[in-house]
Amino acid sequence: MKIKPFVLGIASVLSSLVDALPSPGNQTSKPQASDRMVFAHFMIGIVSNRKSATEFDSDMKRAKDLGIDAFALNIGVDRVDPFTDTQLEFAYQSAANNDMKVFISFDFNWWKEDSEASLVGQKIAKFGGKPAQLMMDGKIFVSSFAGDRVDVNAIRSAAGRPIYWAPNYHRPESADISKVDALLNWMAWPNDGNNKAPKPGHLVTVQDGDKKYMNALGGKPYIAREQIPMPYFMSSSPELTSPSAVSPWFSTHFGPEVPYSKNWVFPSDNLWYERWIEMLNLKPRFIEIVTWNDYGESHYIAPLASPHTDDGCSKYVNDMPHNGWMELARPFIAAYKAGASSVNEYIKDEQLIYWYRPSPRGANCDATDTCMVPADNSSGNYFMGRPNGWESMDDVVFVVSMLKSPAKIQVSSGTSQQVFEAKAGATAFKAPMGVGQQSFAVVRDNKMVLAGTSPKDIIDGCVCGIYNFNAFVGMLPAEPMDNLQPDSLARFAQGLKVQCEARPSLKPPPPPPSTINPNPPTNPPNPPTNPPNPPPTNNPPNPPPTNNPPPPPPPTTTQTHHHHQRTTLPQTILPQISPQELSAPVAQAKTTTKVSATSAATMATARQDPAPATHTAPQS
Repeated sequence: MKIKPFVLGIASVLSSLVDALPSPGNQTSKPQASDRMVFAHFMIGIVSNRKSATEFDSDMKRAKDLGIDAFALNIGVDRVDPFTDTQLEFAYQSAANNDMKVFISFDFNWWKEDSEASLVGQKIAKFGGKPAQLMMDGKIFVSSFAGDRVDVNAIRSAAGRPIYWAPNYHRPESADISKVDALLNWMAWPNDGNNKAPKPGHLVTVQDGDKKYMNALGGKPYIAREQIPMPYFMSSSPELTSPSAVSPWFSTHFGPEVPYSKNWVFPSDNLWYERWIEMLNLKPRFIEIVTWNDYGESHYIAPLASPHTDDGCSKYVNDMPHNGWMELARPFIAAYKAGASSVNEYIKDEQLIYWYRPSPRGANCDATDTCMVPADNSSGNYFMGRPNGWESMDDVVFVVSMLKSPAKIQVSSGTSQQVFEAKAGATAFKAPMGVGQQSFAVVRDNKMVLAGTSPKDIIDGCVCGIYNFNAFVGMLPAEPMDNLQPDSLARFAQGLKVQCEARPSLKPPPPPPSTINPNPPTNPPNPPTNPPNPPPTNNPPNPPPTNNPPPPPPPTTTQTHHHHQRTTLPQTILPQISPQELSAPVAQAKTTTKVSATSAATMATARQDPAPATHTAPQS
């Protein structure tokens, strides 16, 4: 069974005005309420098990309710994925039934650039006239992953209708830009310029990348309706400058149990919140979320229960919902479309969103991890042991409050407790990771507004024996349990070296406490992380748990996997990061009750966003 191709997040801000046409012809529909649109990247390669258009309805309805306007449907080639046309038919039909738009993104990891351009055009001709097709300037909107050398004239000829060709060329400076209508910049995470986490002396920002793309375009805008002179596009106008990529996370951990072995992370931490704040400041015309359902790279925001097959990632996706990230984005999307610079008036319900990894980064899983044996590394993406870039991930618990008025936020991580002052609006906090239960509360005027304990403990061990750098995302009020379905767990046991049941194991959390201590200890212990490069050891770790038991005693020694470290500031607690502070100078950073604070400007300096990197070999 062919598994979906790897896509390095398409999340570029594309300055543009879009017309969505509901009919096969070129008749323009009523103008959008807003000329800003949000897309989400959708992997068709992992939904071969869907039996009808109705199985897309939940995704369409949920995305539309969130404020997403269209899905970018990533597809491989028919000779590898014979189910593609069937699933595209379902997706287009469901989109039309639910007042959504879709467009095809051709993945040239699988399509042959030098010989299959006509087949690409034929696919466009087959689906481009459907009511749910996203149109621009009366043209069929088409995108890609890679494809720098593809014959665009052959695509246009075979399509038989005007297309708006907006590919992601990896090397725009050397591509034939005269054949494109716009370009996409894909990379959504800080990187080293070579598709891995930053390391000393090698940090590529998304701003650098977009300058590179704009220079290559020579005056053509990012998917713009009218030609905008380059000097204006490169100006300080908040409507047009600063490229944006919106993705919450990146972690992938496939061993030799699959033919597309790969094992690395990009530093993500608080990236989801930071990028949405930037969207309100930059006011781009397009945003594409990376991704809706790429579970294998851990940047999904769709529910675990969304129907999909298992590409082997279920061992680190099981019990790891990300729905809270969807809720975090909701008021930001509304504010972005309205052209607002603050989310305050778009927060309809008070919520607390939190996320963290299931174990400290220094937990030793070498004795049982699936990536501790050699595998095919023709892609250059496979590393034994901990994922490449693991040092760039902080051992902290991330919290974002979305409030209508100020309140105190209490975070209890293991034995560590902290209280933060939250403003009205969306505010981000970081607390040291503690082994054990994770509890959260919102208190206003000495009355508890929200409170609860996460169903996922942090353990100093290895769930199912593996290094899991995925994020658990929860929220208050607590969401209903979201579980992988049987098809999504089919390959769970492949490669595992320990007994671990292929089933969801989270239990409903205990009831929230009836009282709260408004003044917990002011000096919490350091998070249970290990030094970047502790001495190696061959001692096996404690037996890995299969669910969420009480934490075992911390190991006396650990082994790290020495790979690239990103350039960063010293680790600090960032208790309060409001939208206003994100663009403030460091000197304007606010301190909060009980803990020290670092301004969002400092944080943004430490975690600049990425530009496109050189990609290698097809990936899953």
